[in-house]
Amino acid sequence: MRAVFVQLQCQPGKTYEVADTLFEREIVSELYSTSGDYDLLMKIYVDEESQDIGKFINDNIANVPGIVRSLTTLTFKAF
Repeated sequence: MRAVFVQLQCQPGKTYEVADTLFEREIVSELYSTSGDYDLLMKIYVDEESQDIGKFINDNIANVPGIVRSLTTLTFKAF
């Protein structure tokens, strides 16, 4: 499993609705509200052998109503 971090920019007033929807989908390992350009930071785990990461994000995250923009960071080795 590969850890993937995704930052989400939400429509004004929609951050909590987006967070609730993501938790309902049961795909989030950790989810934080943040300051700055993005409103949420989430950590997910994707099985690279059976799932394309880009497709996973497209099918499970990018289609959540209220998300304006996302930034995905792939991880390599954990120390």
